[in-house]
Amino acid sequence: MTQERKVALVTGASRGIGAAIAQQLIQDGYFVVGTATSEAGAEKLAALYAENGAGKVLDVRNAEAIEALVSEIEQNYGPILALVNNAGITKDNLLLRMSEDDWDDILNIHLKAVYRLSKRVLKGMTRARFGRIINISSVVAHFANPGQANYSAAKAGIEAFSRSLAKEMGSRQITVNCVAPGFIATEMTEQLSEEIRKKMSDQVALNRLGEPQDIANAVSFLASEKASYITGTVLHVNGGLYMS
Repeated sequence: MTQERKVALVTGASRGIGAAIAQQLIQDGYFVVGTATSEAGAEKLAALYAENGAGKVLDVRNAEAIEALVSEIEQNYGPILALVNNAGITKDNLLLRMSEDDWDDILNIHLKAVYRLSKRVLKGMTRARFGRIINISSVVAHFANPGQANYSAAKAGIEAFSRSLAKEMGSRQITVNCVAPGFIATEMTEQLSEEIRKKMSDQVALNRLGEPQDIANAVSFLASEKASYITGTVLHVNGGLYMS
């Protein structure tokens, strides 16, 4: 890796949107460290990236693991100048039936992990006077979805967090933005019936589900010099499902 190449960290990079984002950033010239939740997943990423990146195991709920991983990346590859907080899960249920553990897990994996990772990479970005923090939000932060009070709250929190951090770090040429996907065709949606997928696409102005690459393209733009005057914003990529 040459010193000119910027290092990007993409969490939840083993499949779907995260996988597309990591591959796109590699094409854009970043050295990408992608994370997975298992050793097997990390090894697959390392083989896929070859000399253009590395695969690592990360549990984003674990503060010590975050510290260890970022320190390792900084020592071996250089400062992280682009952070894409993508890792996430869902634990949907009506609030009357939602356990406190399910609430806490979603807030920890989404919102608290974004806080911890963002805070940890800021010193390196500040020294470089360049940084791109891109947080993957969701249309459900704006477009109500029953059974997702925990997920919606976490994603809305990420957007508010991003705006505050953008204000704090702007003078250091560090931008903080969100990409809010709508209905995206992933392994999860492939398991749904054709009827349900049609109902989903019927709600979209473009009359189709998005592709992971659509989100990767948005992240690519926000991570580039072309977006140097954009910060504290939410880029909606939803085909017209929600229009602000």
